Amino acid sequence: MGEERAAGGNPLPVVIVAGLHADARNAVVEGLLRSVPGSLALHHDLTTAAEGTVRRGVRDASGERSSGSTPLVNDCACCALRQDLIPELERLAEDFTTRLAIVELWDSVEPKAMAEVVDSHGGSALELTNVITAVDPALVLPYLANGDDLAEAGLAAAATDRRTIGDTWARQLEYAPVLALVECDTPDGREPADDADRALLTQLHPTARQVPAGSGELAALAFAGFDVEAAAAAHHPACALLPHEADEAGVSTLVWHRRRPFHSERLYQALEDLCCGAARSRGRFWLADRPNALLAWDAAGGALSVESAGPWLASLPDAAWELVPPVRQVAAALDWHPQHGDCCQHLVFTSPGLDRDALTRLLDSCLLTDDEYAAGPDAWRQLPAAFDAFLAPVT
Repeated sequence: MGEERAAGGNPLPVVIVAGLHADARNAVVEGLLRSVPGSLALHHDLTTAAEGTVRRGVRDASGERSSGSTPLVNDCACCALRQDLIPELERLAEDFTTRLAIVELWDSVEPKAMAEVVDSHGGSALELTNVITAVDPALVLPYLANGDDLAEAGLAAAATDRRTIGDTWARQLEYAPVLALVECDTPDGREPADDADRALLTQLHPTARQVPAGSGELAALAFAGFDVEAAAAAHHPACALLPHEADEAGVSTLVWHRRRPFHSERLYQALEDLCCGAARSRGRFWLADRPNALLAWDAAGGALSVESAGPWLASLPDAAWELVPPVRQVAAALDWHPQHGDCCQHLVFTSPGLDRDALTRLLDSCLLTDDEYAAGPDAWRQLPAAFDAFLAPVT
C-alpha cells in the first residue's frame, strides 16, 4: 500500500474522506489510521465558526497529536479551511515519517472543492491519491430526502450558505469514486440497512467501488490515484456520467431522453410534481425560449437547482470548438442529432417506489406540441419565459 517516503523523494499521499454521516466518517478515518502505519488525520471542525474560528486537529491511531485554530475568512468557515489546509498538509509533508495524510472533511464540506484545492495548490509536495465518502447505507434515503437547509441543522459553512441536506449529501455521494460502507449501531430504533437501501446506493452511483470500512481493500484504495480533471468532466452537465435504467428491490431509475425542447411555462408548472416524484433527479435539458442554453437540472429532497451550464455546442461557430475540452466534444458527438446537434433532454430520476409511467407522461406533456414545434425557433423565443426566476432574463 503506497511507497515509503524519503527526504527529497516522493510527495505525501493525501486521501480525502467526506460525508454527512459523521459516525460513519469517523469510523472510516479510524480504520485507515489503524490500517496504514505512519498515517495522520487532519480535521477542521467548523462548529466553532460562530465564534470566529475554525478548530484544527491532527491525530494518529493513538490519539491527538496537535491542535490549533485559524480565523474565519470573510465570515466563511469553508474559506478558512481552504486557506489553512495546504500549509498544514505541507507541514506534514516535511515530516518524511508521515506515510499518508487523511483529510477528514467536516460534515457539510463537499469533497469536490477540497480535491481541487489540494490538486491545484499542492505542488510537488502533495499528491491527491483518492476521495472516499463514508456511508451508512440505512441513512442514504433519509438524508437524500431531507430538504431542510443546512443552516437549520447547524451545518452551514457560511452565513450565505443556502444548500440543503439533500443536495449536499447527493454531491458528496456522487463525486467520490469510493464509498466506504459502515453499518452503524441504531440505538434510536431505526431499522438497519436492507436490500432497498443498498439498491438505492448502487443506482445513485453505479460506478463507485463499495468497500466495507476497515478492510484492507479500503486501505489500498486510499493510494489508488485520483484524476481531478476527469472527475470534474464526469460531473459537468454536458457530459455527466448519469446512471442507466435500473429496477431492483423496489428502487428504480428512469432515464428520460427526448429531442424536442420544453415549453417553459408548462415545465415550470410541473416542477413541484417532478421534484417530489423522485428522491433524486439530475441531468441536462433545454427550453424553447432559450434554445442555445444548456441547462443543468439538480434535485434532491424536493428542492431543485436549475443553472446555465453555457451554450450547447450546436450553437457555437466551428472556430469556437477548438476552445471546448475534448471530452465535451466526444460526449456531444456520441449524442449528435442531424437537426438539433447536442441539444436534448436527458434527465434521470432515482427513487424507491418510482412511478415511471406517471413521470414519463408528465415530462412528455411539457414538451412542445406538434404545432408549437413546427413554428420554429423564432416563434419559440416568443413563448413565455417562465424560468427567469431561476435564470437571468434573455437579452
